[in-house]
Formats: sequence, structure tokens, C-alpha cells
Amino acid sequence: MLRLALVPVFAVLIITSHDVAALLVLAFSGFTDWLDGAVARRLDQVSKLGQVLDPAADRLFILVTLVALAWRDVVPLWLLVVILSRDVLMACLLPTLTRLGYGPLPVNFLGKAATFALLYAFPLLLLAESSGTLGAVAHAAGWAFAWWGVGLYWASGALYVVQARELVAEHRAAAGAPS
Repeated sequence: MLRLALVPVFAVLIITSHDVAALLVLAFSGFTDWLDGAVARRLDQVSKLGQVLDPAADRLFILVTLVALAWRDVVPLWLLVVILSRDVLMACLLPTLTRLGYGPLPVNFLGKAATFALLYAFPLLLLAESSGTLGAVAHAAGWAFAWWGVGLYWASGALYVVQARELVAEHRAAAGAPS
């Protein structure tokens, strides 16, 4: 996946304050993500590998972007902690699901909407560093997307926890163990 190869390129650009190039890489990455998904669905070539790698690439891009933006003081550290805490919670579910014979839970609409909002928020927050009207508008829009993204991110996380609990309960019921 091209997006995975672009992650370190983006990281170096953002940390070294090559903001325009970083924005272009981020935009290109978002476009290729959309295009890849659209082509796969249109040609009915959705693969198990793609269903795992695509969300993993999204998480990696979000992580790297957040760390780099926090490093540059574009976003506060608490935003990094709030978003990463949800990912840590999701990672804690995987060993139990794997032990029961399940893979990662399928991506839900809330998760897709959260990723969309966050991947719009980050470039806007970076653009908000510029002065004038553009910076002011980007600041307002960036934080609006960020707040919605965080809310949806945690709502999707709660949905995944509920789904995981249901799978564990079904597994226990099938095995004859008490819930």
C-alpha cells in the first residue's frame, strides 16, 4: 500500500516544518485511500488482507500525524492522549478475540466517519498555523472536525467493546459456561 510508504515521508516533512509538502502528502494519501476503496468495491475485489491493512494504515497515519503535530505544538498533548487511549483500549480487545478464534472486528460506519473527520482535522489544524483569514477559518473548521472526530472515535470504540462482549458471551454460551 502506497499510503504505508508515505507515512515516514509525511513524518519527516511535518517535523522539519515543510508544511506545504506535508499537506500535499497527506492530501494525496487521503485521495489514494479513497480511490483504493472505491476501486476495490466497484470491482468486487475486497480482500481480507485489505480489510486489515486499510484500518491499520489509517491508525498509523493518525498516530504519526498526532505525534508530529503535538511535537510541533500544533495540537495539545491531551488530544494525542485522548485519541491514543481509545486505540489502546481497542488493542486490549484483540488477545481475547484472537483466543476465541475471531479476528479484528469489522470496521463500522462510526469508525469510518471518525477517521474521515480526524484526517480532515489534522491538515486544517496545520493550516491554522498560517496568519490571516485563512488561518482563522482553518482553525475553526479544524477544531470542529477534531471534536467531532474524537466523539465519533470514542463512540465507535464503545460499539466495538459492545460487539466484543457479545462475541465473548456467545462463545461462553456455546461452551456451556456461565456468562
